[in-house]
Amino acid sequence: MAFLRHLAPRRHPVAWLLLAAGLALAALWHLEQAREGVETRPFRAGDTPGTLYLARDREGAAPLVVVAHGFAGSRQLMQALSFHLARAGYTVVAYDSEGHGRNPLPMSGDVTAIDGTTRLLVAELRRVVDAGLALAESDGGVALLGHSMASDIVVRSALADARVDAVIAVSMFSEAMTATAPARLLMVSGAWEGRLRAVALDAVRQVDPDAEENETVGTGAVRRRAAVAPGREHLGVLYSATTLEETTRWLHDTFGRDGDPALRPTGAWILVLLAAIVLAFRPVTRWLPAPLPPPAEATPRRFLLAVAAPALLVPLVAVAAYRPFLPVLVADYLALHLALYGVLQLAVLGRSPLAGSRASGRAVALLLLWGVGFFGLALDRYAASFLPSGERWAVIAALAPGAVLFLVADAVATDAGHGRAWRRVLARFGLLLSLALAALLDRERLGFVLLVLPVVLLFFCIHGLMGRWVAQRAGPLGAGVGLGLALAWALGVSFPLFAGEH
Repeated sequence: MAFLRHLAPRRHPVAWLLLAAGLALAALWHLEQAREGVETRPFRAGDTPGTLYLARDREGAAPLVVVAHGFAGSRQLMQALSFHLARAGYTVVAYDSEGHGRNPLPMSGDVTAIDGTTRLLVAELRRVVDAGLALAESDGGVALLGHSMASDIVVRSALADARVDAVIAVSMFSEAMTATAPARLLMVSGAWEGRLRAVALDAVRQVDPDAEENETVGTGAVRRRAAVAPGREHLGVLYSATTLEETTRWLHDTFGRDGDPALRPTGAWILVLLAAIVLAFRPVTRWLPAPLPPPAEATPRRFLLAVAAPALLVPLVAVAAYRPFLPVLVADYLALHLALYGVLQLAVLGRSPLAGSRASGRAVALLLLWGVGFFGLALDRYAASFLPSGERWAVIAALAPGAVLFLVADAVATDAGHGRAWRRVLARFGLLLSLALAALLDRERLGFVLLVLPVVLLFFCIHGLMGRWVAQRAGPLGAGVGLGLALAWALGVSFPLFAGEH
């Protein structure tokens, strides 16, 4: 700790930049190594965009593995599995489901009914299998791999498609399987996914009532296994060495193949790369004017009122006034909620964001360059779709005013980055509580708002830190506008496009 204090970016910006550059280069080397030896090609199954993965040293045809992501995911999220399975000798196809990633078609149908959105996603997967078999160098064998939402889609697809030889369901919640179908089903759950682990174990016990986790059971052609990835949660399970090993072994047993490619887990290196980008930002803020003196704090009573009033009142008003108008699930509600929250919080605080603000244009440019440019491009290549297309530009534009109002108010409430830690935490908790209350008030229309909370929390932890450094030098206006535009972008590219019921 003493060493890091000695290298504080204010005193030694060059040393800090070199440290960040070293971490970034190490992460990039490992992440690119995980892609080594694999050729990727874009393809389309109708309007569905996808990527074909083939090992460069492959010999002859190989079984086809179709990889499907979960809700609010994309094919980038599944890259650890896609590259690994290609190196293991399989022909791999990953795709963006309707409404996700770079798929121009929105999700549609009734999301609560099996014969609604689920039926359409199953039909889309079948089209991807058809296209994969037609375009790829496959010997006719087919396996399906799906995560979270797609775990149900791959199970249902296998039940309806006799070509499917094996199913791998990661973080599975499907209840469609029977005691005999799908015939070969591997389920992998993270150790911290208690509810999903129970679902997977129940599926195994359909075949053998005495079965336990990490045990393969079966009778005749039926084989089931519920594996557990230690120390992993809902997303981390995708990057676990256990998941890679279990998946490869299951496919090899199904198709009579052998060979174990080197394990190259990428999850930790993605985090290192993103952390390096954030670390590099601190000394770069020296491009802004010298730090401002801390503004006078709002009294504890006024501050608490500025947190509590919007947290409790905005859900009541926004839920009553809400009328859907955007083609993205709950994005229109978020635009309204954030705008009302910001306006009310500024009114209670009684402060102008113009006070103590300077170099706002430079502050906004810097936050967008780092928070959307460098950070976003790294995410898009290695972890999640972050480059908008089609209607998502309109969604980002619609979200921007509300997001800017909220984050300008947040910068004022937290004293332009100088506020004490408990105030910063409480201010952000107020928004999360407010969004949760809105979801509870109207579960039918706004239940998906709960899925936004982790995205917002992650944004506060990463972009909020960068915004704090900017606010200390440029004041609340530039920091709030820059962060607001970055939040609008993040929300606009994260959640699925949705066209309602047919």
